[in-house]
Amino acid sequence: MNTVPDWLHTERLALRRFTPDDLDTLCALYGDERVARHVGGVKSPVECALMLRERILDYYAAHPGLGVWLTCLRTGGAPIGLHLLNHIRGESYIQVGYLLAVAHWGRGYATEGAHALLHYGFALRGLARIVAITDPDNTASQHVLVKCGLEQRGERVLAHPSYAGKPLAWFELETEAWRGRRPASPAPVLWSEHA
Repeated sequence: MNTVPDWLHTERLALRRFTPDDLDTLCALYGDERVARHVGGVKSPVECALMLRERILDYYAAHPGLGVWLTCLRTGGAPIGLHLLNHIRGESYIQVGYLLAVAHWGRGYATEGAHALLHYGFALRGLARIVAITDPDNTASQHVLVKCGLEQRGERVLAHPSYAGKPLAWFELETEAWRGRRPASPAPVLWSEHA
């Protein structure tokens, strides 16, 4: 049974920090070609372990309040994917993002979690702008971003090698625009500043 406390929850989701024990969940996400095809492709267990340590666990200490969180169903606690509010690699921009197991696509979980992180980022962290990137062919993810109020502002090629030097669809949302478009749903509940 999971003993890591939830950090943030919405009506249906609970986000919590990853732990070393979550490697199998991360491997399952990145081992599914359907899930990983728009985020750099399938990763081996060794690559997932490195990502978990460097990009997720070490990031928590280096950037308090930001990171990648395991997304679980509130009812039953089953892990279904991840949501993130972190720096784009090699950039100063803070991005919102998500990755869900195929069995949980099409249920509004990506949107629900992204809305919660936008609220957290703007209302509680005081961020001026939150961005997002997607593979240009990932129209489903782009649809989620637009539903959350982000606007596509062209494409960008990012310098970090993990982005393979290819153009990515670029989305942005500023604080004032978010305040004017905020959904009527209840604000997410933040259980701890120990994000």
